[in-house]
This record gives sequence, structure tokens and C-alpha cells, in this order.
Amino acid sequence: MSDKLRNFIVRTLSGAVLLLVILLAMWVGYYGYLALLLLITVGGVWEFYTLSKVKGYEPQRGLGIVLSLLIFLVGASIGIYLACDASCDMVLVAKVSATSIVLMLGMIFFAEVFRNRATPIANVATTLAGAIYVAFPMALMAVVPLFLTEDKEWKALYFLFYLFLVWGNDVFAYLAGVTMGRHKMCERLSPKKSWEGFIGGVLGSLAVGALASSILNESCGVWIGLALVVSLASVVGDLVESMFKRDAGVKDSGNILPGHGGILDRFDAFILAAPFAFLYLLLAQMVCIS
Repeated sequence: MSDKLRNFIVRTLSGAVLLLVILLAMWVGYYGYLALLLLITVGGVWEFYTLSKVKGYEPQRGLGIVLSLLIFLVGASIGIYLACDASCDMVLVAKVSATSIVLMLGMIFFAEVFRNRATPIANVATTLAGAIYVAFPMALMAVVPLFLTEDKEWKALYFLFYLFLVWGNDVFAYLAGVTMGRHKMCERLSPKKSWEGFIGGVLGSLAVGALASSILNESCGVWIGLALVVSLASVVGDLVESMFKRDAGVKDSGNILPGHGGILDRFDAFILAAPFAFLYLLLAQMVCIS
């Protein structure tokens, strides 16, 4: 068996297992979905700190993980309050978590004073960057699926179509790039990306958006607009992660997913698309209400 065929089989099986885990989390319900986001948050932040250490920096892993969990808890608490008709206790949890974030920020700076490391500025910066880059988008993703529905309810099919917007961009970009790719998009960071692939990915995501609106019987304009926002942000998310890996001089952010690399390798587009999707859906809802 050739190496290419072996890698293809491993990648396919690993992807199938990942999809099964995602579907299982969705089947469990909103709490299962939050558990999945939590795993992505912790794994992604840990991988980011690993990339930072490769560069010679020494982020505060422990405090950084705690900060990331607090950030995620804010979004999860709000999501539970909206989706599960929970009591106002969840709002209190969100407020306490937000307050704790402020205290944790102070602790990170305070702790660095006594660590006596060679790169204190970079250490603090990478500690905070890991939480901002991964945990903040995941906190927003806790509520993004709820804004896809008018009643703010968790509906697994809506989130699945949102996920397909991201993955559809990846798949169609790959197919268009392989068959028609001629003009390099950003060779410095990702030599295989082409403008033809970029256009193919956007068109593929738009097609998924149109299909989603038809099946879900929702506004075609809203879903087409969401598809455009998500596809553009996904491309940037992929390039950003490629930039981090190239700076660290590594091929993959981790090896937890055979054939795919790490958490950041698989969810880079998903991560950076979250803030833009949240803002778009929030604005779309405001326009509809007015």
C-alpha cells in the first residue's frame, strides 16, 4: 500500500470518527453541544500554547486555561439561559464568570512578575492571545446556533447546516483548487491555496446556504448572507492558523486527529468564523425586528 493511499484511508477514517462524535454531541442535545465546544476550547488553547513554546515563549498554561474556561462559561451560561428556559441563576453565573475574568487578567500579569522568565512580554501576550483566539469564539459559538432560530431554541439541524457552510467552503475550495487552481492566493502562508479555490469555496458555501434555507424553510437572504460571511471568514481563519504554524516551523498544530493534525488544524475556520457569524446574525435579527 502506497503512503498516499494509507494517508487517505487514515484521514477518511479519522474524519468519519470526528463527524460521528459531532453528531453524537448534537443528538444528546444542547448540553452535548456545549461539551463538544468545551473540548475544542481546551484542546485548541493547549495547542496554541504548544506552538508558542516552540517559538521559545513560556505562556502560563494553567492560568491561561482557567481564563479560557471562564470566558467560555460566560457564553455557555447565556446560551443555557436562552435555550433551556433556565432560571436567572445562569445570568448570575455569567456575571460572576465575567467578574472572575477581570481578576484572572490581573493574576496573569501578577504571576509573570515572579516567574523570572526571559520573555515576560511575549509570555503574557501569548497567554492572553490563546484565550482570545480560541475561547472567545467558542463562547460566541455557544449562542450562534440559537440566533439561527426566531425562538432561540436549540435545533440540531440548524447547527448542522451551519457546520456545512464551513465544511462546504473547505470541500468546494479543495475541488476547485485541485481542478482549476492556477493563481496563487497567499503563497507565503499556504502555497496550495489559489484564487480559483477561493471562488469555488465561496460558491459552494452559498449553495449550501440556499439549500439550508429551502430545507429549513427560513429566509433565503439571511442564509445566503450568512454563507458569504462564514465562507470569507473561514478562509481568513485557515490563513491565520497557517501563519501561526509557519512562524513556529511546524506542519500541524497537534496530532490528536490522525491524518488531520490537531484541534486547530481541523477547526481553524470554524473558530474565526464564529465572531463574524454572531455579529451578522445579531444585526440580521435587529433589522428583522425593526
